[in-house]
Amino acid sequence: MRKRTKAREYALQMLYQVDLTRTDPATSVEEFWTYRPASPEIKTFATRLVEGVLRHLEDIDRLIATHANNWEIARMAVVDRNILRLGTYELLHLDEVPPKVCLNEAVELAKRFGDEESSKFVNGILDAIHKTHARGAQQSKPMGAIPSESSHQRDESRESPSS
Repeated sequence: MRKRTKAREYALQMLYQVDLTRTDPATSVEEFWTYRPASPEIKTFATRLVEGVLRHLEDIDRLIATHANNWEIARMAVVDRNILRLGTYELLHLDEVPPKVCLNEAVELAKRFGDEESSKFVNGILDAIHKTHARGAQQSKPMGAIPSESSHQRDESRESPSS
């Protein structure tokens, strides 16, 4: 399994844990790594994803809700909700990850951890977000779009573009 794919899997597990237990995210992340041996690259990228999702959680959830017709965030399966959060964060804030990779990785997570309909659900919502809000989707972003993080923040733990 590729390093970034494994990092996304770990990030999903941490987001799932934080979502269900409502514990302090920093404590959850620290405890997670206590029991999971991983390379520094995997730890760095997974932690970066979790921290980014949590930092932008309200905006991400609002955007998902906009594109999830007839679905409330709170009523979504916990796995699906967190895959959507992870994918949305990557689409909007990680310039070094191509949108196609963000979508494919999220769909694969949904196939692996969700139910048989999860991959279609995740793909539909993330594709709509990508078409209307993600970087490069339009010349000017619509009102209410989530601004991208500064280049400095994105470059802090930049790895090679491969996933």
